[in-house]
Parts: sequence; structure tokens; C-alpha cells
Amino acid sequence: MKLMKLTLTALFAVLIAASAMAMDMKPGKDVTVRPARATWNTGFFQEALARRGLEELGYDVQKPKDLQNPIAYKSIYLGDIDYWCNGNFPLHDPQLPKNFEKNGVILDPIITAGGMQGYLVSKKEVEKYNIKSLDDFKRPEVVKAFDLNGDGKADLTACPPGWGCEKVIAKHMETYKLDDYIKPNKASYEAGMASTLGAFKSGKPAFFYTWTPNWTVFKFKPGQDVMWINVPEEGDTEGTVSGVEGAVSDPLRPGFVVYDITVVANRKFLEKNPAAAKFLENFKLTIGDVSAQNTRMNEGEKSDKDIAKHVDEWIAANQDTWNGWLDAARKAAM
Repeated sequence: MKLMKLTLTALFAVLIAASAMAMDMKPGKDVTVRPARATWNTGFFQEALARRGLEELGYDVQKPKDLQNPIAYKSIYLGDIDYWCNGNFPLHDPQLPKNFEKNGVILDPIITAGGMQGYLVSKKEVEKYNIKSLDDFKRPEVVKAFDLNGDGKADLTACPPGWGCEKVIAKHMETYKLDDYIKPNKASYEAGMASTLGAFKSGKPAFFYTWTPNWTVFKFKPGQDVMWINVPEEGDTEGTVSGVEGAVSDPLRPGFVVYDITVVANRKFLEKNPAAAKFLENFKLTIGDVSAQNTRMNEGEKSDKDIAKHVDEWIAANQDTWNGWLDAARKAAM
């Protein structure tokens, strides 16, 4: 009996030691990882968080390369890049190399339906004029309310020339015969939105295009300050999306493709590095997380040092979740 007690005590000690060792494991030791990131800075935060997680797992993560989407996907396919956190699907489907699934993997979304695009209108005016879609801007009283410069057209803060959204907005103006009622303002987007925010704070109506995640939906809170509106059903080819916070209807016809934000990685990299694969698979954020961080960048905190501080603060505020991702990754490597 005494021998059995000693044996059990020794077994428990081994199990406790093994468990503690697993929690401190550095499964990525001596492995160099080559990430990429988007050329748009609103996508930098999730890349920095993922990089920090892999570093805590012991990986030697190089400074990310800023790449255009098609180049990033080709580099992942060829094995020159291991992963990036800025996949937008189905929006980026046409940019994937042929037979991408042979060498590349699109993981479960970091943010499901995180890439929302569309038109937002100040809630006060939505309720006052019963605005449901762009078609309501054909009504004289609505045009007058949103005509901020007296040219007889409602002012829309839109996208600069050359942006993909600029072409979509132009198509909407033509398809829905809105050119005589709405004037898309195509100056610098940041400057245009800063002006729109200033006017809104002074009591004027707001009408603008935006996407998520973005600082705009942190400063203008959907459902509280502004509402997402529809495009008319006739001519809409992008379908509907349900469950959008602050939408005038459910489902909503935003007029733009709604996409997931995902990690995309090289297949061989994931197979050889189960800890990294598990961490990247579990890695999840909310639109609110990224929009709040994007707002700080917009207000001047946009250096790599600033972003690293934002990562520190997010981890501190979500420590249990973060530890859970790391623990699961270490177990996957055992």
C-alpha cells in the first residue's frame, strides 16, 4: 500500500511537470516564419496580433512584407511567404492563382462578414424622412436636407478616383438614375470624412460610403448615430446580408460584396507547424476590436511602436482568450 501511494505520488508529479512544461513549450523554436501584410493600414492590427502569438510560441517571425493582394497570394502559393491575415473572401477570389488550393489554405474567418461596405445616413434624418434606400434621395425634401453646398444635389462623401468603390458608386448612380439627385464627392477620403464628422457634430446631416473595419464606424456608431441604408432592389446583383447592426432593414441590400476577413497560409507551412496552424485557426477578432484600433491610428497612433502598444493592450484586456489560443497551439504540437 505504501509503495502504491509513492507510485501514485510520483505519477501525479510527472503529470503536473509535463503539464507545466507544455504550457511553457516553445514549439516554434528555431523555425523562421515569413509573413506578409496588406498595403492598407486598417489591416495592420490583426497581422501584428498574429505575429505576436507566433513569437510567444517561439517562432522567429520576420518583419512582414507589405504586398498587393495578387502578389501575396502568388507568394503563398509558391512558398515564398508563409501566411498573411488580410484575405478578404469572396472579394479576393478572382485574385487567387489557378489551383491555389493545391498549395494554399484559406482558414476560417478572423471576422465573419467583417468586410461590410455600403452607404450610411445620419439616424436623425433617416427617422425624420423615413429613408430606407438610395431611391429616397430622389425626393425633393431629402435632396434639400443633404444639399450642403447649395448646388441642388445631396452631398455624398464617396471614394477618390481609382479606388474600386469609386467604380461601384458610379455604377449605382447610373443604374438607379441618381446623377441628378446625388453628387459623390471624390476628394481625399480621410479629409472628406473628417469634414463630414465635423459637420455632423455641428448638427448637420451625414451621408457617406464606408467599409469595415474602419475608424468611421467607431466615430459614427451604426444604430446610434447613423444607419446603413439599402440600394434599390432593381439592378442589385450583390444580394442581401442579415444581422447588420444599425441597418434600416433586415436583411439589408448594401450594394457591395460582404466579405470575411481571413488568414491565408501556405499548406506545407501549416502541415510542418501544427502549433502555428492551431493558433492561426483559433485567432478571432470583432469588428469593434479592429475599428477601435483603426480609430487610434487615424488620430495619429500609427507607427509600428504604436501598433505594438495596441497589441499589448488588447492582450491584457483579453488575457484568458489569448492564453487559451496559446495553450491549444502548444497542445497541438505535443
